[in-house]
Amino acid sequence: MATYISFQPSDNFSTTLYTGTGASNAVTGVGFSADFTWIKDRDATGYHNLFDTARGATKRVFSNVANAENTEAESLKSWESDGFTVGTHADCNLSGSDIVSWNWKGGTTVVPSGGTITPTACSFNATTGFGIYAYTGNDTSGATIAHGLGVAPQMIITKNLDSGESWVTYHIATNGGTDPEDYFKILDTNVAKSDSAVYWNDTKPDATYFTLGDSPRVNDTVDFIAYVFAPVKGFSHMSNYRGNANAVGNFAYCGFRPAFVMIKSDESNNWVMWDDKRGYNGALKISYPNDTAAEATSDLDLLSNGFKIRNTTSDQNASGQVFTYLAMAEFPLVSSNDIPTVAR
Repeated sequence: MATYISFQPSDNFSTTLYTGTGASNAVTGVGFSADFTWIKDRDATGYHNLFDTARGATKRVFSNVANAENTEAESLKSWESDGFTVGTHADCNLSGSDIVSWNWKGGTTVVPSGGTITPTACSFNATTGFGIYAYTGNDTSGATIAHGLGVAPQMIITKNLDSGESWVTYHIATNGGTDPEDYFKILDTNVAKSDSAVYWNDTKPDATYFTLGDSPRVNDTVDFIAYVFAPVKGFSHMSNYRGNANAVGNFAYCGFRPAFVMIKSDESNNWVMWDDKRGYNGALKISYPNDTAAEATSDLDLLSNGFKIRNTTSDQNASGQVFTYLAMAEFPLVSSNDIPTVAR
């Protein structure tokens, strides 16, 4: 069945590459003013730097470590209409380095009503299924946050901003999709999924709220950030595939040609992400959200309706393991212009 959306994916998600200058650097070509920007040096060992408009420019967290939020005046200094400006800090602008940024557009900053925790700031878009929520926890099991997306989120990434607590993620397809609300994964390590009620209170997100337990990783009386993804046909897809340890790996259907994919095994393997701007089918560049390493090359294909693993690497294709993924579209299978997409 053809998938239609009424907007261009590239107006809401963009991978943008740039070269570091070591001086104030206005990066253009994003295509919009982003609300969530994730930056990684491609060539050098260095931290992943994550920024969002709910917290404000210069305030960064790091996907590869559990560190508290850090304010760095020479990191991402501001967002512009077609990109952002970075300062002199090496993580974001090392002179001569090739650097990748992944950018998401939010939407309304009016905080949704309802829930037992009211976000202190937000930016969300029900049309694209993406939201950013800064909140102060209440240390109460079963706390709820209204997300305003209108459909149940299928991936949530949270971070305690005030202390060195690990990132926690929810994914609809963890544990093969059986009781995913009972499980969590840690973004800043390669550890396997674990079972605990203290994170999601054994409650799936619904069309109105996502629910928290009382762990200091998601809900203490301190400040947090949550990045929330709900599925939109033709733009975003969250599911899983099973590894086979074969050079001809399994195909993962998305309903669009992916611009970005992030995966994680349910077992002890690295997080991995790749995009349509670095490399080409058979030799795409990959980065590791839980690690400081420079990018590597892997045998992967981005196809007109999904992606295919073509290697035996354990963090992408371990035999029998479930791999959950978040995929963002380059082109839907069929868009509102009624023109079908093609493989790269």
